[in-house]
Amino acid sequence: MVLAKAIVDVIWAPVGAKTAVYRVTVTGEPPHAVERIYTLQGKSDTLAAQEGIRLFVEEMEGPPVA
Repeated sequence: MVLAKAIVDVIWAPVGAKTAVYRVTVTGEPPHAVERIYTLQGKSDTLAAQEGIRLFVEEMEGPPVA
């Protein structure tokens, strides 16, 4: 299991647009105590945070990099 938290910052949110661009900083708990930053487009900051954590978990659970 991978435990992590996400902090979301709005990079660009045009008035009247249905989506915005977010910077999602995901920090893992040991043994995955690393930080990753993702730039994601989404309908809300909540959805961007969820996608950032999904990407982080996928990366941490993936095959080891040699």
